[in-house]
Amino acid sequence: MADFTGIAAAGAVAEGGKPKKSASDILATARARLDLAVSALAESREDEIDDLRFYAGSPDNHWQWPADVLATRGAVQGQTINARPCLTINKLPQHVRQVTNDQRQNRPGAKVIPVDDNADVEVADIFNGMIRHIEYISDADVAYDTACENQVSYGEGYLRLLTEYCEDNTFDQDIKIGRVRNSFSVYMDPTIQDPTGADAKWCFVTEDVTKAEFERMYPDASPITTLQSLGVGDQSISNWLNEDTIRIADYYYIDFDRTTLNLYPGNATAFQGTPEDKQLRAIYGKPKKSRESDRPKVKYCKINGYEILEEREWAGKYIPVIRIVGNEFEVDGRLYVSGLVRNAKDAQRMYNYWVSQEAEMLALAPKAPFIGYGGQFEGYENQWKTANTQNWPYLEVNPDVTDGQGGMLPLPQRAQPPMASSGLLQAKAGASEDIKSTTGQYNASLGMGSNERSGKAILARQREGDVGTYHYGDNLARGVRHVARQLVDLIPKIYDTQRIARIIGEDGETKMIKINPEQQQPVNKIMDERGIVIEKIYNPGVGKYDVVAITGPGYATKRQEALEAMAQLLQGNPQLWAVAGDLFVKNMDWPGAQEMSKRFAKTIDPKFMSDGEDNPALQAAQQQMQAMGQEMEQMHTMIKNVGKSIEMQEQERKDFEAQVKAYEAETKRIATVQASMSPEQIQDIVLGTVHGMITSGDLVSEMPGREQNEMMPESAEYQQGMPQ
Repeated sequence: MADFTGIAAAGAVAEGGKPKKSASDILATARARLDLAVSALAESREDEIDDLRFYAGSPDNHWQWPADVLATRGAVQGQTINARPCLTINKLPQHVRQVTNDQRQNRPGAKVIPVDDNADVEVADIFNGMIRHIEYISDADVAYDTACENQVSYGEGYLRLLTEYCEDNTFDQDIKIGRVRNSFSVYMDPTIQDPTGADAKWCFVTEDVTKAEFERMYPDASPITTLQSLGVGDQSISNWLNEDTIRIADYYYIDFDRTTLNLYPGNATAFQGTPEDKQLRAIYGKPKKSRESDRPKVKYCKINGYEILEEREWAGKYIPVIRIVGNEFEVDGRLYVSGLVRNAKDAQRMYNYWVSQEAEMLALAPKAPFIGYGGQFEGYENQWKTANTQNWPYLEVNPDVTDGQGGMLPLPQRAQPPMASSGLLQAKAGASEDIKSTTGQYNASLGMGSNERSGKAILARQREGDVGTYHYGDNLARGVRHVARQLVDLIPKIYDTQRIARIIGEDGETKMIKINPEQQQPVNKIMDERGIVIEKIYNPGVGKYDVVAITGPGYATKRQEALEAMAQLLQGNPQLWAVAGDLFVKNMDWPGAQEMSKRFAKTIDPKFMSDGEDNPALQAAQQQMQAMGQEMEQMHTMIKNVGKSIEMQEQERKDFEAQVKAYEAETKRIATVQASMSPEQIQDIVLGTVHGMITSGDLVSEMPGREQNEMMPESAEYQQGMPQ
């Protein structure tokens, strides 16, 4: 592995770059951080290990009994005749599983939602489907359940994210959710504030492998003997070596790259020295504003404490280890975590003690004897001695009349059998109640009967117990939300090539989609010549998305509840069978229900079966409606034009009628004037009119050419006779 030292480091600094950390620096920092985590978590983890042992206590291991008490009650010098009982009646697993199994029935989930304008709701649904697919191929339920079990029992559980190649002959990778069975193998930055560890700066996940396995996995690594010899006298490496195993660790840490961020007109930003920055500088010149920025990068190393075995950069922006915490306390600068078992340990010890005391008292008490007078058993001693071990059909006694009064003495009677004291029974019952109070779970939460009779009252009492342990489920939901947030960040970076991906719906149905990280839009809809969407291609890298946590019953429980609700609805409204009968059959679990649901759906009116814009029938109907709308618009335009032409014709008719009326009025006026004028006056008017027309030229223009030539001599003579 290349190491920037001497001239190489000086050249990197001269070029403005940051010299790469040497392997020795990385390993020294890793060892120091491991020692810091071990020291910070040592006190709390001692208590956690004791909680785990106590939780796993059984009659075979006596882990619930203190060692000093157990030593005084056991065998003495190899003799067990005087040993006192040390019974273990472990009631804590019932209380722990009351919480963990409730989480299995109501698994927390996460829902991706769009954040900015570039994000798309359809892509958010694609993210949800891809996350379900990742959980399916990873058996994520096992990882979640293990983390929840550790969280509730002793206080902390962990999840992790991994990447691996899909096949041996491909470069495509898949994301996996990994299980961390042993939470004590994780050493996370103790300065974190986020309960999920989202703000951690470093983390170790250790693993012990045999020497032979180590040499097989890393044949080029330094020999084991060299590691052991170099580890002598180095306290920091002593944690990594053992006689039979080698400890290796996945070491994640965040390295900050300090660069300058430039701001250009139009709110465009780019880091100095990048191609984008050079392009913006060529367009706008000097940036408007600049600031120093620390760009975090997650680095990954696999180390054995002395040598870096693997090294690369992690694709995500978070350390891929997720913390699930139970109860968390910070006291005097130290962090303490605990689970459900911690506060119930003393109550469980007292219960074990009182049960053992009760057994000891009853075992050491003599059996109830028969009490009689002397001489009554003579001749029948064998029968009375074996009366407790052999079933005799009858027992005889000698009559005795020596009471001095001639009367018969009473028959032998059995003495009162030994009974446990009432104080002991009350103490045992009190210890049992103390276990319930320290775990926050009472009779109703544990399924015990009470005065409630209605289902609502029983559920209300059970919810009271759920409130006492609700923070465990809420912390698990936070961890699952952080897992989904990391997956949203990783998916565009891991699925960085065109590929076909599988998504899983909430109902478990699978679907194949196309991903193209090179397209500019989040969703590219490909349509045919009719405008119907035939394919969609997605780019999950466009836009910003966030995650919200969802808690509640799983899909199977919701489906059962939906089936019961729909059954009641259809019983009261049988006509709904023609609308939603296929959905009712689809939620049934008997074989063939899905096929019958599909056949039933064919009998339902298609207008009720539309499922959005992807339905071709609905798209065709929408296109037909658009065409009809266009035709209606054209007809409306034609009607408007026709209306305008009718209005124009009506106006012309009115104008013509007005002209006719004016002509008739003028004609009548002239006729009236003519009737009142003499012939000489009429002649003068006619001659004046003709003279005016001749003078203006209107009369000549109105006359035809032939008639004008024939009339010209007469007109000339007339003109000569007229006064000038």
